Amino acid sequence: MAARSYAACVVCRRAGVVKLVSRGMSAATNPQSQLDFLKGERHRKHPGVTNLKILRLPEELQTAACSVIHRAQVTRLTERALSLTNFLWSRKRAVEDATLRQKAVSLEKKLWEKEMERRGEIDEQALDDRIRRKVVSELRRTTYHWTPMKYDEELGVVYMASRLAGGYAAVRRALNEIKKREPSFAPQSLLDFGSGLGTVAWASHSYWGDTLKEMVCVDSSGPMNVLAERLLKGDDERAEPLIKQVYFRQFLPVSPKVQFDLVVAAFTLSELPHAKEREEAVVTLWRKTSSYLVLVENGTKEGYQMLMEARDTLLKKQEKTVHDTRPASVFAPCPHDLMCPKMAREPTIPCNFHQLYHPLPLSGHNDRQTEKFSYLILSRTEPAEAQTDGVEWARLIAPVLRRTRHVHCRMCCPDGQLQHLVVTARKHGRDVYRCARNSDWGDQVPTTQRVEDELQSDSE
Repeated sequence: MAARSYAACVVCRRAGVVKLVSRGMSAATNPQSQLDFLKGERHRKHPGVTNLKILRLPEELQTAACSVIHRAQVTRLTERALSLTNFLWSRKRAVEDATLRQKAVSLEKKLWEKEMERRGEIDEQALDDRIRRKVVSELRRTTYHWTPMKYDEELGVVYMASRLAGGYAAVRRALNEIKKREPSFAPQSLLDFGSGLGTVAWASHSYWGDTLKEMVCVDSSGPMNVLAERLLKGDDERAEPLIKQVYFRQFLPVSPKVQFDLVVAAFTLSELPHAKEREEAVVTLWRKTSSYLVLVENGTKEGYQMLMEARDTLLKKQEKTVHDTRPASVFAPCPHDLMCPKMAREPTIPCNFHQLYHPLPLSGHNDRQTEKFSYLILSRTEPAEAQTDGVEWARLIAPVLRRTRHVHCRMCCPDGQLQHLVVTARKHGRDVYRCARNSDWGDQVPTTQRVEDELQSDSE
């Protein structure tokens, strides 16, 4: 009797599970079998997963970098590398002239009002001179003083010790978005603007080494180009380059009709002081793009806002002379072309992502570090078929919180809104739930019908 009761209970529970899964799948916008939106992949490798495990530099690149650093014998290298990292991370944009003038006028007005309240008869000329001196002094004290980075060979080696591995990790993670979602993309040409030590060439070669026939690296710093070439030759001048068809230039190709399949600018916009220069650079790079433009910056508020400037420029402004009529669309990380919802919030919190990596084996470096970066990929092609096959995909913009039988996901959705969604198998279906549970910050997850009682404000 007890055995029969137990068996019946098991059957009921199983039936209940089947019923719950069935109800959950019916809540989806487009009920799909695992074979449809999973494309035959397991949940932990679903189409939206673009995160990478802990990255290492290619062995040849790491060996060459260690050789260059050892031979340079830079004094206080560890201390200087840390100082440079902190400087670059805290760097801000130069204050625009219009902003500075507005601030000066406002400050001058306040000082005049304060003086007029305290005095009767005054010598206006003398007071005006004194107030102007106060304004200039206050502006000098409170205004961020932007200075350009001028790399000689020694500072280039310090930069190599501090940023080579982290920069490579950020670029590799951004490019993986294209590799994963567009497996048929086979670029033959690459343009790297602000190429520095050549990390973009190395990262691109790791994905498309079989198809890339031309890689043009442009950097205004001659010493940085020399160091990049040394790395390509394994720090041996007589050796053949480890990656073929890499060409170094100090200026962009002049002809506006010359295009490249893949154009990348990593940590380069922050080297341009003013909005006008950044806008002109972004427009020029887009003009030279035939498929994808990839922009990467530090995952700070400043880096994020520079990318949003570039995004607005390419989505909203029209060029006077158009050589390629195909419009720009956002490929990643945004799942839409609408205004970034984070820009509308105060205070502004940057949209950034993390990538674990192993740094160069130098004194003072931990075994593993985390690169926090922001990125933007724009495309001239249609969105990937796998991402539009009846299912909309949202981007996870924070770590996934896994709890018993439910998962907290903070997402940027295809409708341009931020949402905090609690995903369960009952409400969203087993496949969607397991995909969410196996995803992490930066991945995409399939979204389901918006049910009011299961959505919570992102501010909660």
